[in-house]
Order: sequence, then structure tokens, then C-alpha cells
Amino acid sequence: MAITTFPTVNKCSSNGRENHTVVADMDGTLLRGRSSFPYFALIAFEVGGILRLLFLLLVSPLAGLLYYFVSESAGIQVLIFATFAGVRVSEIESVARAVLPKFYSSDIHPESWRVLSACEKRCILTANPRIMVEAFCKDFLGFETVLGTEIATYKGKATGFVSPPGVLVAEKKADALKKAFGDVQPEIGLGDRHTDIPFMALCKEGYMVPANPKVEAVTREKLPKPIVFHDGRLVQKPTPLTALLTILWLPIGFFLACLRIAAGSLLPMPLVYYAFWALGVRVTVKGTPPPPAKKSTGQSGVLFICSHRTLLDPIFLSTALGRPIPAVTYSVSRLSEFISPIKTVRLNRDRSKDAAMIKKLLEEGDLAICPEGTTCREPFLLRFSALFAELTDELVPVAMVNKMSMFHGTTARGWKGMDPFYFFMNPSPEYEVTFLNKLPAELTCGAGKSSHEVANYIQRVIAASLSYDITSFTRKDKYRALAGNDGSVVEKPVLQPNKVMGC
Repeated sequence: MAITTFPTVNKCSSNGRENHTVVADMDGTLLRGRSSFPYFALIAFEVGGILRLLFLLLVSPLAGLLYYFVSESAGIQVLIFATFAGVRVSEIESVARAVLPKFYSSDIHPESWRVLSACEKRCILTANPRIMVEAFCKDFLGFETVLGTEIATYKGKATGFVSPPGVLVAEKKADALKKAFGDVQPEIGLGDRHTDIPFMALCKEGYMVPANPKVEAVTREKLPKPIVFHDGRLVQKPTPLTALLTILWLPIGFFLACLRIAAGSLLPMPLVYYAFWALGVRVTVKGTPPPPAKKSTGQSGVLFICSHRTLLDPIFLSTALGRPIPAVTYSVSRLSEFISPIKTVRLNRDRSKDAAMIKKLLEEGDLAICPEGTTCREPFLLRFSALFAELTDELVPVAMVNKMSMFHGTTARGWKGMDPFYFFMNPSPEYEVTFLNKLPAELTCGAGKSSHEVANYIQRVIAASLSYDITSFTRKDKYRALAGNDGSVVEKPVLQPNKVMGC
């Protein structure tokens, strides 16, 4: 059967499809991109670091030769082996759940999604390993069935090989469809290449998705579920060229990060702003910050209420003010504590103890707090803890925004000690610190407002200044989604640190 026997997907009507079933390929059909290399590269970097990514990049020419000149199956098997061999299955599942959805969701093909979203039952039939795509398709797009290549495992680790019947391409896709649906014939089949024809022929209608790199991806507002939380260190989708540039930049970036961190830690705070600019770190300050508290006059310190983007928020707040501002924090690594240029104090998650500690710190001067309790990368604000509103009426909201081009400076699954290094490894990271108006006295707890009213109001003010959406998600929601735990940290019996970093 020739490709020309199938019309293009734009000819497929999406009306009256409420009770229909659609079966679609992944790369080039559901997604605009026809190559699965970037998603294998994401997994390789997250589970094996730079060496695993380098190995995958080195074997990718072989995979390409096999894919285009021998068989699709052989090329995909090479990618699977280079990415998965020796990796714990639980780690692969974790990356597929926490990292890949962000990249998949930014590449949805609009015409394919128009048809898919119109049908009640949706099935993905892909040559990619099922373990890679299932979490995204089911949790974020509402697919009922995900059929993909099954990876072979031994004692909880991937062997790098695939289980029978092998990589799902051509007739094996058709066989998988028959096994899953039996005598029931799906109404629509969507594909993008000749090896999709066998399964498309089993559907009542078949449509080809033509290659069109200029087509715009579906916007996040049109998807059934937004990506609020995601993990992983890489900012950009790692195409072969991007992956190569990342590998080449890493040693340079790490040296540059060490230099920037040393400047921030060792120089007097009034000079840090200028040192950062000289080293390529851009800090933009907006609004009018309040003057420092005068302890000699008995003036209580101001509590800066910051939106939370990375653990470096209090550092850049101090940089913007030109003076060190103590901060309260939940938990950071000992390495971050060691390199910190500011004094902060750990919260105990005991409300009465934390309240007494914050009050004491405010008596000594200004203080910073991030009431979300954890970071969020997307344009959303998490729920604000209301404790801070009960402790003082001197509240100044601060909107934090940062920009990174290569690496994310936060993690839920990895070692947090590397967070500042990854942020400063970006070629030219940026931070924007916006000081908003001090909370009017009539809107504070001292004027009769409840702490929750005050916290919610400040959340709305910061969200409006950033054009962010407000959510009721908490730290526990984030860590359950990304790491499979509630984000609690078991404290070890250590000496009280003199200073720690971020919050």
C-alpha cells in the first residue's frame, strides 16, 4: 500500500468523534519532531551524567546509519542500549515522570492533537520504549492505552536489550495493535512514515502527518493538564548539536561557576553586584527597596517576602540591596552552607519554635523568607505559608525572576549541593529582583486581617507583577510528583552552622 492512499491529517474531520478511538504514532505524529534522540539524551544525562551522554552521542552516527540504511529497529536498538544498559528501572521511570513531560508537551503537533483531543479513546503506538512515554501520555494527555517497545531487565536493571517481540516497527506495530484491540477496529489511525502503514491499514480511516518543521506546537493553554512541576538539569532539548555543545561547555562552565561563587562568597556584598556583572551574571533591580533597619532606634527589621525560583534568591536579594540579608531556610546541602555569603537559620517545621526564631531575627534587622517553601520553574506561584504574616506588619513583597540558557539551578531528585554550580555554569545567567510596595498597615494582621488573608494577598500581588498564575500546590505536592516522596528531610545531629545558603 502506498503512502498516497492515505490523505493528510488536515483532511480528517474532528466533528462527531466523541465515541471514536484513535491510534497514533509518537515521533513525527503526536510530536512535531521526527527524531527520538533528544529524549534518549535527556535520560542518558539524568541517569548517567556527562559520560553517558557522551557515549550516546558517539554511537548516534551508527544508530543513524542503521536506522536509515538497514532498519529502523536496528537504529533504535543502538539508542536503547547506549541509554539504558545497566540503569535501574526505577531511575528510568523517575526521569520519564519528572523530566520528559516538559519537553514532550512543548512539541505537540497541532493537527494531530486536534484529532486526538476530539476522540474519547486514545492509544499511542510507538517504537520508543513504553517506559519512556507512558507517564506523559497517560498522566498529561489522557491516553487510555500506550503500546511501545518493552525493554529487557535483570534484577531491577535494564540490560540494554529489548524484550520480544522486539522494537515495534512496521508489521510489529500492526501485531501489537491486533493483540491490544482484538476484533475491534479503531476508527482512526495516524502515522507519518511508510513503516506506520501496516497498523494504519487496520483502522477504518488512516491519515498521514506530513513533515513540517515550521508548524507551531500546541500552546500549553490548549493541553488538558499544565506542566507545573518538572525536574532535570538541561534547559534546552538536547539535539545532537546541543548535546555536543553542552559536553564541550561543561568544563569551561564549571570553572566559571567556581569563579563566580568565589566572588560572591569572598567579596564584600556592596562589590558583589559589580563582580557579577564583570563575570557575565546579569542582575536587574526594579522598584524602590526600603532603607536598612536602625537597631539603635529600636526599629524592627523588614521581612522581605520573596517568590522562590532557586536557593540563590536570598543571595541575589542581598546583591540587589548591597548588604547581606539573613534568610530562613528549610533544608540545603552542607556544601551550600559552606560557600554561602549570607547568614541564615534553618526552620524546624515546628510552628511555635519557628515563630520565636523569626521574631528574634527581626529584632536584629531585616530578614528574607520564601513562603512557598520550595522552588517552581514554571510561571506559577505555589501556596504561601501564612506563618510570616503573624510575626510582623513590616512586609515587603519581592518578585524574583531568573533566566538560564543551558542548566537549571534546582533539582528535586538530584543532589542539591550542585544547584548553585549548575546555575552559575550557564554562560550568562540573569536575575531580576523587583521590590514591590510595602504592605499597607490596613492590610496587615495588626489591622485585624487573618494571616491567611495577608499571605494570599501578597501571593496575588507578586503573581500580578510577574503575570504568573496562582496555585494551591505545596512543597509536598511537588516532591510527590517529581521524586515520589513528600520532600521531608531527616535532620542529622550536627553542630549548629553559622551560616547557610538560600531557602
